[in-house]
Amino acid sequence: MTIHTDETVLNITEATAHWLDKAVIGLNLCPFAKSVRARNQIRFAVSNAGTEVELHADLIAELLLLQQTNPEDVDTTLLIHPWALTDFLTYNDFLDVADATLEELDLAGEIQIASFHPQYQFADTEPDDMSNFTNRSPYPMLHLLRESSVERAVAAFSDAEKIFLRNIDTMRRLGLPGWTRLDVSLPHAEPLHTAGKKKEN
Repeated sequence: MTIHTDETVLNITEATAHWLDKAVIGLNLCPFAKSVRARNQIRFAVSNAGTEVELHADLIAELLLLQQTNPEDVDTTLLIHPWALTDFLTYNDFLDVADATLEELDLAGEIQIASFHPQYQFADTEPDDMSNFTNRSPYPMLHLLRESSVERAVAAFSDAEKIFLRNIDTMRRLGLPGWTRLDVSLPHAEPLHTAGKKKEN
């Protein structure tokens, strides 16, 4: 594992925060994100992992830390891994490992994991379909969420089940030029001709 400089980690954190503010919150892709961001309850954890094994160890550590931390201090965690699983197909396969890890740690039903990647692609879509951009982040990441927080947030929105469809409509109206103007993607974030599998985010 290579330990990267504080400046590098800071730049990655800032780029991720910029994406969160401009895209996720700015476009209201996740109506639950604004409040936890305003209360400074989001943990930005940048992993130094360069392999799947190293990332798995970091995932376990972050899951346990989230479980053991007061929600008032950390409600949700963005585990950012710029040097591991940069290929979307490999990342997509790792999602099964991540879900299995929740089971192994007896955290299923307490914490859930959402997926974001620079090359994110939902099943049965073309690489340039704007719907994919709802889950395109500047770096690969795993979003660790408390189930209790998700349930409270969903209860506050009568049309929560329609958020995904509304987000697709938002992205298609925005179009690639509009997304480009947000300046939230990095040069390496080029789409691959691969298929994603998780559509609930």
